[in-house]
Amino acid sequence: MARAYGANASLLAAFESTYGAVPGGDYWKLPFVSTSLGSEQGLIANDLIGLGRDPSAPLRDVVKVEGDIVVPLDVKNIGLWLRALLGSATVAGSGSVTHTFASGKPALASLTLETGLAELPAYFVASGVMANSLQLGFARSGAANATVGLIAQGEIRHTQTRDATPTTRELLRFNQFQGSIKKDGQPLGNVVSAQLTYSNNLERIETIRSDGRIEGADPTVASLTGNLEVRFADTLLIDAATNNTPLELSFGYEIDAERSIRFTAHEVYLPKPKLSISGPGGIQATFDWQAAKNAAVGRMFTVELTNDVEAY
Repeated sequence: MARAYGANASLLAAFESTYGAVPGGDYWKLPFVSTSLGSEQGLIANDLIGLGRDPSAPLRDVVKVEGDIVVPLDVKNIGLWLRALLGSATVAGSGSVTHTFASGKPALASLTLETGLAELPAYFVASGVMANSLQLGFARSGAANATVGLIAQGEIRHTQTRDATPTTRELLRFNQFQGSIKKDGQPLGNVVSAQLTYSNNLERIETIRSDGRIEGADPTVASLTGNLEVRFADTLLIDAATNNTPLELSFGYEIDAERSIRFTAHEVYLPKPKLSISGPGGIQATFDWQAAKNAAVGRMFTVELTNDVEAY
């Protein structure tokens, strides 16, 4: 009897022309670290009485298809997730291409994702997949990964893959040591770690349907939050927090001039943290920041991805 292993799992993705309509082909094979996307259908306790003390059979609840997928921050494949999260990019350059993804678009595209376990064989096809959130962590060392929160309409299991010859792209990962954090365009020193979370705050459209699925997932007011853990070496951030002075923060990775990615929060507000001294070692402070739309730029969040891919 064949047993499924994560080492042999596959992930295919394609954008849908209509929400929930599964594409027939032209899928993109993507690398991933882990995934919890899948369908679940709970049970509701039966409320009947008068039939004795033993309960009647439970009732089935609605279908829920959502989960997280952890993907590598890499030079080429990450562009698909950015398009799902923020919409289509504007493109500049030839050969070395810069894709600029911007927050604030009123509508976003949906995906079909196929998680394949070839040993069984079983291929779980989730349709109407919307990217709800993206979470990034920045540290001194290690691999750079992103956690993408997903909400889907439905899932069907097949015994054959949707695309036996999917498109693949060269995998080249960014590493944490290639990262940098800037404040108002200048390097920000003494940062121990940082985190960034963007969310579309999707609203599930839960209409009455015979299949128990949602009607859709619509973006509402987006949010961009994060934190900075810094060694206390100056009062630069404390002063900005005390005076409620907005900052521009950018977080990026760069291999060279032709392969880089940068996440920019254009208007960031810092809370004033409480400083505590717990011993003779260095003193650290954590700033849990929030971002807002910058009137001059016209948006809250921008991602610039530079590679040799013509379009996503």
